[in-house]
Amino acid sequence: MSGTKDILRFTTAGSVDDGKSTLIGRLLLDSKNITLDQLEHVQRISERKGMEGIDLSLFTDGLKDERAQGITIDVAYRYFQTEKRKFIIADTPGHLQYTRNMVTGASTANAAVILVDARKGVVEQTKRHSFIASLLHIQHLIVCVNKMDLVDFDQTCFENIVASFRDFAAKLDIVDVQFIPVSALKGDQVVERSANMSWYQGSTLLHTLENLSVANDVNQIDLRFPVQHAIRVDSENMRDYRAYAGQLSSGIIRVGDEVLVMPSASKSVVKSIQAMNGPVTEAFAPQSISIELSDDLDISRGDMIVKPMNQAEPLTQFSAILCWMSNKPFVAAKKYLIRHTTREAKLRIKSIQYVYDLNALKRMEGIQELAMNDIARVDVHVSAPIFVDSFRRNKSTGSFIVIDEQTNETVAAGMIF
Repeated sequence: MSGTKDILRFTTAGSVDDGKSTLIGRLLLDSKNITLDQLEHVQRISERKGMEGIDLSLFTDGLKDERAQGITIDVAYRYFQTEKRKFIIADTPGHLQYTRNMVTGASTANAAVILVDARKGVVEQTKRHSFIASLLHIQHLIVCVNKMDLVDFDQTCFENIVASFRDFAAKLDIVDVQFIPVSALKGDQVVERSANMSWYQGSTLLHTLENLSVANDVNQIDLRFPVQHAIRVDSENMRDYRAYAGQLSSGIIRVGDEVLVMPSASKSVVKSIQAMNGPVTEAFAPQSISIELSDDLDISRGDMIVKPMNQAEPLTQFSAILCWMSNKPFVAAKKYLIRHTTREAKLRIKSIQYVYDLNALKRMEGIQELAMNDIARVDVHVSAPIFVDSFRRNKSTGSFIVIDEQTNETVAAGMIF
């Protein structure tokens, strides 16, 4: 298979028992991404459970607690590929109390697969997960109406759910929504077309995932190169060599480009670029590289290399959407750290503008506390400038995590607007 295939990251979400893990299991099995050992292991467990067929959810529900309860409580990452593309799946929980897990799984996703039970239609959890996908600016939403076999593959049932979801989604910031009727258990319209739904002329789920356009999801306009490490070599073979290693957050960098280093505002020219397989004349996000500059500048971890006429914004105060992830509530007087790209600073949450009510999908003002799984709009102050773009423009430079300074626990994830 080609090593130049692009990668699609997608998350799955939906209400409890909508069949998320079964759908992913079917996708892996029918696309021939399950090894013989894995298949035999799942077959043995399924037989011990007294099942006639294979329990497809066992291909994703890897945690012991999940297998015991028959639910997904953590984010289960799975990797597979076809002839066209590589995929990273984040199978996220359906329960409201695991909202933070869905945010984690969806934060880097290009697409979200939202499952709807054909018997139940659009329910509150469907709306919650779609709302979170909208908040995270996921570009593509694929609504899979699952368990069509339990409604006799009825076309009217599917069309009513589509109409109901479209009415709700009109209020959200979602660019692309597609609808697919499926039976994850039977395999209808997942990898292979369904003879039971000849009335549906659209693509299978796999074909849809293979052909989603993600080229525009990566910002190749704004050069953002957060420095992770300064490389210094002084040996007989290499005298006074100095380069800067990191991962391109966005943009394209070429040998000969004039660049600017933040925060010092020092300028230089790119002398050479080293990629994984050796020297290159250009590199693009999200490649990991090291670059050598023509001038000997004082550059260290946390600095950012940009173009002189296209700089990130240095901010010490800003508003953000924050998802509180800790079981310890937010404490106003507590000291926290912000980690943004490769830069760290002290952080203080100045005020909470509002907290999202994920049941009613509305804003609650006047809230002074944040508990686990709360999503809020907050105003923050940091002790030293961080170099940001809006989350909508650049997910890497528009996001951050909050760390408890005493315990080193990640307590929140944020998106800058």
